[in-house]
Amino acid sequence: MVREFENKNEWAIILGASSGLGLATAKKLAKEGLHLCLVYRNRRSDVAAIESTFNGIASISKVKLIHFNMDIAKVENRETILSQLKQNLEEIGKVKCLVHSIAKGNLKPMTSEEESNTNRELQNDDFHITLENMAFSLYDWTKDIFNAFIFAEDARIISFTSEGNKKAWKNYAAVSAAKVALEAITRNIALEFASHGIKANCIEAGVTDTASLRMIPGHEKLKEYAIKRNPFKRLTTPEDVANVVYLLTKEESKWITGVTLPVNGGEHLS
Repeated sequence: MVREFENKNEWAIILGASSGLGLATAKKLAKEGLHLCLVYRNRRSDVAAIESTFNGIASISKVKLIHFNMDIAKVENRETILSQLKQNLEEIGKVKCLVHSIAKGNLKPMTSEEESNTNRELQNDDFHITLENMAFSLYDWTKDIFNAFIFAEDARIISFTSEGNKKAWKNYAAVSAAKVALEAITRNIALEFASHGIKANCIEAGVTDTASLRMIPGHEKLKEYAIKRNPFKRLTTPEDVANVVYLLTKEESKWITGVTLPVNGGEHLS
């Protein structure tokens, strides 16, 4: 089997790689020969299982893989990760793609009917934390990788948004704002880094049954509604999305940049 990135010494950095879209993307890109730098943030009790999964990916795909259980929003963590990555790149290795799959967002309601729950209502700080992690961090990582001179000549930046970027869902206000900002940042990265060979796109995934979705209040109703709307009468899978990430890294997709691409089997059509 011919692998797209075999023997090219090119890497993918995946932020939020321990589950869902990030993990499915890691498996797909490794299968095609991209080496992996995986960053995630999980509880210590989960780390052993996650590392076992990562080791399995490296073993099956025969790729190099380094991973870090760190907060992606902290400057010192980015510096540590990129420093170790540069050592693994050696002299000729480059970063082919940066995949942003961060789901650290606040899902508090704007109002509560019970006075005792007012302290659990959405606050200004909740917006800041959500936007910092789910939107601004895309630019921070792009800029730091760029300043380290380790992007490939034809690099791709891919992030994940959702239909909540333009529809109002209860408890989703902070995440919705972050998704809108993420798309705006992506468009400007596509414009302002184009002369350096960098392409940037968002994937708007259909409703996908991931741990992140299951954190949204009323997620079961979202799933039911999505299946009814979808022409194929099923939910989007992480593998559906990972396949499109792979397509957006290929040579043939290099003229696609600055777009938000629906990957939902036509869920948006009705």
